[in-house]
Amino acid sequence: MKLTLLSDDAIRLEPTGGPLTVEALEPEQQYSPFHMLASSLATCTFSVMYSWAVHTKQEADDLVIEVRWAFSGDEPKRVAEIHLTYDWPSLPEKKREAARRVAAMCTIHETLHHPPVVSTEPMDATSPDEATAGARVPEA
Repeated sequence: MKLTLLSDDAIRLEPTGGPLTVEALEPEQQYSPFHMLASSLATCTFSVMYSWAVHTKQEADDLVIEVRWAFSGDEPKRVAEIHLTYDWPSLPEKKREAARRVAAMCTIHETLHHPPVVSTEPMDATSPDEATAGARVPEA
């Protein structure tokens, strides 16, 4: 997979051989938390669509996903809109509506439509963090 930073508010995800790479069109461009948010949506959507393609015996090597976003004009600063588009030239016309429905089944897509409750708390130094309570650190 190749993730290309198209701008400060857009990415493109394309299937390629090998591990995930992140590339920028400009050398000074940084991979921001907003790119990460869009990347999670693009990767999740690609995974769901690719899985459907395999199941229905469709080629998906030419499936490309782009995600663009816009910030709110008021405070607090946040992403106000996300627009995902995909290009899939080899997909037969009769499968296009089904592919659109499949794309919306991505868990990240659903999470953005039904946002979770987010809490931010300091970790208590005297008790283990709930997220790592069951984790074991190997002894040397």
